[in-house]
This record gives sequence, structure tokens and C-alpha cells, in this order.
Amino acid sequence: MKFDGMMQWYIMRGTGTVLMALLTLSTAMGVMSTARFGSALWPRFATQALHRNVSLLTMAMLTSHVGIAIYDEVVDIRWYDAFVPRPGAYHGYWLWLGTLSTDVMLAVVITSLLRHRLSHRIWRALHVAAYVSWIFGLLHGIGIGTDSTAAWEMGVTVTSVGVVAAVAVVRLATLAHERKIAA
Repeated sequence: MKFDGMMQWYIMRGTGTVLMALLTLSTAMGVMSTARFGSALWPRFATQALHRNVSLLTMAMLTSHVGIAIYDEVVDIRWYDAFVPRPGAYHGYWLWLGTLSTDVMLAVVITSLLRHRLSHRIWRALHVAAYVSWIFGLLHGIGIGTDSTAAWEMGVTVTSVGVVAAVAVVRLATLAHERKIAA
């Protein structure tokens, strides 16, 4: 099926925005999983299962976002630009951040699939890199997104930052509490 230029642009915008929302939700759920968040109404395994499923959905949206960017004939993005940052690529630095975000996400997914073969320390160190992926993805969207200055898109960005900051504060508080108990 052949899309016209405007349709591709709308799909690119939509997948990018939904991708940021999903990546934010996945990051938040991951943080909540480490904070051992749970109750009688919402057990910990539900948080972990939701994190895993949202992460899979995030990867599917990333595949769509990258695929339409490669398919788009208006901008010059090659398939290898999705994995290897290169000089002279479309919007150089901003595309690089998206590429690095993709690379880190892939590393997190691959090491998660191989978790049973890795020590917990190595897996955790690599999994924490998901925060870096989220930051790179956020900056990529701000820098290359054609709607990044639109009120609705700034709302998505501010909400994403707020959600991740809030769960990070909760996690730091629970971590401090866990260390007090352990001491």
C-alpha cells in the first residue's frame, strides 16, 4: 500500500507521540516494580506483568515509527540510520539521539530475554540503561518532532517528564527506607 506524503507525516507524528507515552509508561512501571509496589488489590506480579507487556507494545510502536521513517521518501533516512548514527543523516544530532535510544532499547530487550544467562548485577546494570533510552527518546522528539512546540505535544512532553520524575522520587524514597531497614 502506498501512502501519500501527508499520510506518512501523520503516521510518523502519531507513532512518535504514542511511542513516547508508551516508553514513559514502561519506564514508570519498571520503576514501580523495583519499588516493590503492590497491595491486596494490585499485587506486585501485576505491576511486573504490565511493565513487560507495555514494554513489548513499546517495541512494536518503535518498529512502526522506525519503519515509516525509513519508508518515507520525503526525508532521507536509511534502514541503517535506525541502528548506526552517521554524519550527514537527516537532522544529524536529533536523529542520532533517536538511533541511540533505539540501540539502548534493543540492548535492554535482548539482555532481558537472556536474563536467565546473566548475573543479576550485569542484567540490572544494563536494564537501568532504559532510563538513558527514555531521555534520548525524549530529546529526539523535542529536537526532530515537527509538533514539538505545539501545545498538545508540549503537554505530552511535560507529562512524560512529570511522570518519570514522580516515580523516580518515589523510588528514591523507598530505596532510602529499604536501606534504613537493612541497616
